[in-house]
Amino acid sequence: MTNHNSKNHTTSSNSPKSDTNFSENSAQDRNFDAIADHFERKVYGGLKGQIRLAVLNRDIGEMVAALEAKLGRKLRILDVGAGLGQISLSLAAQGHHCTINDISAAMLDKARAKAQADGIDARFITAPYQTLPNVLHDEKFDVILCHALLEWLGEPDEIMAFFERYLVDCGVLSLCFYNPASLVYRNLVMGNFYQLDAPKPADNKSLTPNHPVAAKDVERWLDAYGYRTLLRSGVRVFSDYAPLKRGGLTNPEAVIQMELRYSRQLPYRLMGRYLHVLASKDGAGLVLGDEFEGDA
Repeated sequence: MTNHNSKNHTTSSNSPKSDTNFSENSAQDRNFDAIADHFERKVYGGLKGQIRLAVLNRDIGEMVAALEAKLGRKLRILDVGAGLGQISLSLAAQGHHCTINDISAAMLDKARAKAQADGIDARFITAPYQTLPNVLHDEKFDVILCHALLEWLGEPDEIMAFFERYLVDCGVLSLCFYNPASLVYRNLVMGNFYQLDAPKPADNKSLTPNHPVAAKDVERWLDAYGYRTLLRSGVRVFSDYAPLKRGGLTNPEAVIQMELRYSRQLPYRLMGRYLHVLASKDGAGLVLGDEFEGDA
């Protein structure tokens, strides 16, 4: 296994790095093995997935470029709960040293196939994040990505200790998580009042988390570990609330551009179906895109 801390670390453009597979699993954490194809279609097979990738690629691309310029080298990036790994594969294609992890072998098989087809070099580790120390040992990373994972963990706050161990002091943490306030608001807009009072039964095929984490809790965890927020964005801040597709809503490109425009503005970003936060212990000396208060 290549050590990403080595100054002489090189990557091959022809074949992905070795894949490590652990048999350990967490009974409480959600595994998408059984519905990997359904996940790929529902999450990334349409406009919703395009919007998510547009917002995240903009935010993370801006941060990675600034951090790379500051450090004067390619970055060591860990993607925890990566799923299909679109973001980290894109970063690996740029020459960054990416370790891509997920609990689901089926999801990582898709990511690995994409890497092989595109000649992208990355390391894949199939395991719950709790067992990653078995292979990572004392490695450190400049950036840790954790997207749409918190809401599927049995004990989401415990992952903060993992970040503490593996993120360098001047590193950047990228958290993207489901926003429970958006579900309440959408049910109000759609008139689904009964869903606000009726407990939601567990559904192994559903992609709506049963136990999403409130933004205030994530902010509290970050504060407790001494993080400073660099940037906040909302993902899908309006399009999910518009059942009638008329005017500009019929133009996917226009929708994406409007989502990008309002994703960092208050109060609109607070209504994102997902919330994206970039944070660092010392700010990493980075100045990222503007956040706007908006007119409301």
